[in-house]
Amino acid sequence: MRWDLKYSCFSLLIPSMYSCDEGWTLKENYRRLTLHIPGLRNMVLKLYGVDNATCGKRVGIILHEKRVSFELVPIDATVGEHKSPQYLEKQPFGQVPYIDDDGFILYESRAISRYLEEKYPSQGTKLIPTELKARALFEQAASNECFNFDPFASGAARELVFPAAMGKEPNKAAGDELLAKLDAKLEAYDCILEKQKYLAGDEITMADLFHIPYGTLLAVAGSELMTSRPNVKRWWTDISSRPSWQAVSGGVKSTTF
Repeated sequence: MRWDLKYSCFSLLIPSMYSCDEGWTLKENYRRLTLHIPGLRNMVLKLYGVDNATCGKRVGIILHEKRVSFELVPIDATVGEHKSPQYLEKQPFGQVPYIDDDGFILYESRAISRYLEEKYPSQGTKLIPTELKARALFEQAASNECFNFDPFASGAARELVFPAAMGKEPNKAAGDELLAKLDAKLEAYDCILEKQKYLAGDEITMADLFHIPYGTLLAVAGSELMTSRPNVKRWWTDISSRPSWQAVSGGVKSTTF
């Protein structure tokens, strides 16, 4: 919806005590009203998570691509807030993130991402094709990310990156073994990307974007796997340069569009 129309709709519901400043943009007036009027604030999608967590960033990328306003509700994992009874009531596995979309609770970053595309199909970037064969190729690419990339990239991050961040000794042997397995998988990626621009064809999908949070950590681990093959490098440079990733790479923040 256009901002002027969205704001006009909401302005009809605003009591006179919540006057708007003519010096603000329509977007800024809407943001301030949303934050200060409980009824409106509750309509904004809430993302519960850790601002710098990889899976939260995965959802953050999609929210930015789809231009969906959201409020980040920070979860303090350092004190075990994600394992509290209140949190487990919403996310029984005690993992981050989950969303609250006007009372609808959903967890698992990839499921959240698909939900956002289905809810806002014509808003922002189209990230899942609807034509039968194109959709099948998307699902194929999404499965490749989930089973041929993520277990090795996330595993390497757990062995080589996360321990160092917590002041612990990385498990180099285990990390190197995972990187070697990922290296073999990326050889297949390079063959796929030699024939097409993205993993599901010549249009970007969320299957491409799902790779970014853990793919970025490979460089932190000292690996050049994402840039050592020409086709993977071209694809990786493309997707990791998108504004949606730049917006969340340093940490997810509440955003209004």
